[in-house]
Amino acid sequence: MLRACSSFELPGILLITLLGFLVMGYHPGLEDDGLYLAAVKANLNPALFPHNADFFRLQMRGTYFDTWMAHFVRMTGMPVAWVELFWQLASLFLILWAVKMIANQLFAEEHARWAGVAMVAAMFTLPVSGTALYLVDQHLHPRTLSTAMILLAISRILNKKPWQAVPLLIVALLLHPLMAAFGISFCIFLVLALSQSISTSVPAWRNSAGVVIPLAWVIAPAGPAWRTALNTRTYYFLYKWTWYEWLGALAPLLFFWVLWRIASQRGQPLLARFTLAVFAYGVFQQLLAMALLWPSSLVRVTPFQPMRYLHLVYLLFALTAGCLLGKFLLKQSLWSWAAFLLAVNGSMFAWQCMEFSGSQHLEMPWRQPANPWLQAFAWIRTNTPSDAYFALDPYYLEEPGEDYHGFRALAERSELADAVKDAVVVTIVPELGPQWLRQVQAEKGWSRFTPADFERLKAEFGVDWVLVSYPAPEGLACRWHDRLLAACQIP
Repeated sequence: MLRACSSFELPGILLITLLGFLVMGYHPGLEDDGLYLAAVKANLNPALFPHNADFFRLQMRGTYFDTWMAHFVRMTGMPVAWVELFWQLASLFLILWAVKMIANQLFAEEHARWAGVAMVAAMFTLPVSGTALYLVDQHLHPRTLSTAMILLAISRILNKKPWQAVPLLIVALLLHPLMAAFGISFCIFLVLALSQSISTSVPAWRNSAGVVIPLAWVIAPAGPAWRTALNTRTYYFLYKWTWYEWLGALAPLLFFWVLWRIASQRGQPLLARFTLAVFAYGVFQQLLAMALLWPSSLVRVTPFQPMRYLHLVYLLFALTAGCLLGKFLLKQSLWSWAAFLLAVNGSMFAWQCMEFSGSQHLEMPWRQPANPWLQAFAWIRTNTPSDAYFALDPYYLEEPGEDYHGFRALAERSELADAVKDAVVVTIVPELGPQWLRQVQAEKGWSRFTPADFERLKAEFGVDWVLVSYPAPEGLACRWHDRLLAACQIP
């Protein structure tokens, strides 16, 4: 039965894409999407965000993602929410399509190939050790599209058509330069592993180090506010990682080293060369990260997180481990496949439901939000002036039940700087540091604010609206509230 699936590759991948999407959940406006979605909306409507737009616009200087998405919205006439959903599903499909093409090259057994695809789909929300990344985000992210392009490029190289990988890597670079740099680095290792002997490849890999080490930004100046923002991201600091985070970084490399030796001994040259490329790439990037993150003089490297090379390693690990599981354990047993799919998908589904317990698992465009924070954002979006300038708890993203949904992207209104997500932006764009620190310090003690404090924010920054806990402090002109929150004007 499973062997027959090879003639239905397209519908099979579509089916697994939908299963992976249902398991991982969908949360537009979450985490980084709070930046990218706001940038897309600002591109479509320049009247939005007259204040503090630099907290998402400046980070967009390295990507064409927001511009392309805005062009797609204009070209198709589709609402932004539907475009985001379409490209999320398309990104997942492209990743799994690329995974299947890679598996087709590495494994002869069709059931092994499909097991690799199923494993990657189930593990979309697998955390990548110490990096604050998932394999795929629960919202549209340029990293997801860039990853799809990188995996497609890998499949072209394995198919002995390396020049077809070049335009794919260029697209990845335009979407997400950092992840594309890692992808280009791996593709260099893979080309060398497939075309040269180990003795000539090792010096070539060593000499190619400069290809993936852009140093111009390392010496850019950064002030005290930047360091304050940097210290809010503990996972940036490799030498402060826990033992299990180090284990999560090194264990996949050991896996690929062992698999390389076994595949070599068993006469599987393509699998052996592929796993050697992953192992060599991982060792190179690990040593590079350790060297860059050790001296204090290179502290500017820290926000670019060289350990994020693990993202690609984890993806290839999930693919390879799944294929091996299918080859040696699942084989063509219907009951084994049923148990496998239930175990991996059921456990990941349960974890995602717990991770975002305050929100609907699938926040689809046609559904009314059940989350009180999202209900407040929706009211603000449709009932306040487009130039309204809001202040809210600088740590609102960490509030129970808020689930890290971004105010700017979903309420479509300007916001005084927050202490959580905007801090990450400051680590990448140090010039925003003084502005960010001044605004966050002005919001200190938010839960104890009196009418005088709100009036101070209005006088100092021009803030004219606030989102506060209900019941609201006296002296505010509240226009809406529910059991948790109130949207109010500052008189």
